[in-house]
Amino acid sequence: MGRILVGTCSWTDPALAESGWYPPDARSAEERLRHYAARFPLVEVDATYYALPSGRNSLLWVERTPPGFVFDVKAFSLLTRHPTRAAALPAAMRPHTGRPTVYADDLPPGAVDEVWERFLGALRPLHEAGRLGSVLLQFPPWFRPGPQAREYLLECRRRCAPYRVGVEFRNGAWLEEGARREGTLDFLRSHGLPLVCADTVQGQAASVPPVAAASSGRLSVVRFHGRSPAWSGGDRTERFRHRYTEGELAEWVPRIRSLAGDAAEVHVLFNNCCGDAAPSAAARMSALLGLAARTGSA
Repeated sequence: MGRILVGTCSWTDPALAESGWYPPDARSAEERLRHYAARFPLVEVDATYYALPSGRNSLLWVERTPPGFVFDVKAFSLLTRHPTRAAALPAAMRPHTGRPTVYADDLPPGAVDEVWERFLGALRPLHEAGRLGSVLLQFPPWFRPGPQAREYLLECRRRCAPYRVGVEFRNGAWLEEGARREGTLDFLRSHGLPLVCADTVQGQAASVPPVAAASSGRLSVVRFHGRSPAWSGGDRTERFRHRYTEGELAEWVPRIRSLAGDAAEVHVLFNNCCGDAAPSAAARMSALLGLAARTGSA
């Protein structure tokens, strides 16, 4: 059986900080990370989606967490075909579009290459310390199945090497039951690309089937986004506002164990960032999976 690590998507979410989950004396970023890392072995860094990371922060994260702690890092938005705040780019790279957000196609190829280099270079301290789990490549709803999309997936894998990656689709067509799903999984398997399995509300336009399949023998990832009826609309808070019930978590226990039978490592991450809902669900899932509780100090 592969190793199963459970954690949350972010330890810095304002709603989490205000929920009372952190002790009153854990006020600084360092104190909160140390508190978090004493309780979970894994976390996803989502701030890197909104702004390019820095190597200095990567070094600090290594220093502030115990040996064996793992960071999954979400790819910068520009690199996964999302709109990106122009202000998030280095000043010399900002295109003169007059728009507050830009896409990769708005930048010359050389600038896109430099963004990739800056993003990946900042993760090198995590990788060298053995703390980098994977780079999360989360693609937008308009990233539809097709030859160009598949070619871009291979480009991302090539650029990120030797870092591991995980591929999350937000367009359900990739995983439609039948030939389309099998074609997607066959493609991912043939190139060693781990599918990020997602739990979301079903029956909406933006829903993605909760397919639990290990497409790589090295790594499998499951992200729990909650089951809010506002998943296809509303603000970010409402889209992720959900507290998992015992039954909803229990549905995934045999699936996660099956993934661990096919992959050397399984990362289970909770993205229902509303108050302390994510760490509460992560702790309960750890118990359901029979994983040893972590309650010491980092």
